[in-house]
Amino acid sequence: MSDAWVAVLSAVITGVLSLIGVYIANRKSSALIAYRIEQLEKKVDKHNQVVERTFKLEGQVTELQHDVRDLKGART
Repeated sequence: MSDAWVAVLSAVITGVLSLIGVYIANRKSSALIAYRIEQLEKKVDKHNQVVERTFKLEGQVTELQHDVRDLKGART
């Protein structure tokens, strides 16, 4: 083989191995991003549940305040 063919073959092998490395790195990166998004979705769901429960509690407190006011008014 001539030196030119060796250089070309060497470049092709290097290129293929580089592409394989990039492909594997991208797959791992994509898997990590998907995992992190899933974890963030879980946190958002927990937060939304707290907000919903707080909203319900505020409504109940308002209702209780009206009841207390009505009871105080009935006593006097």
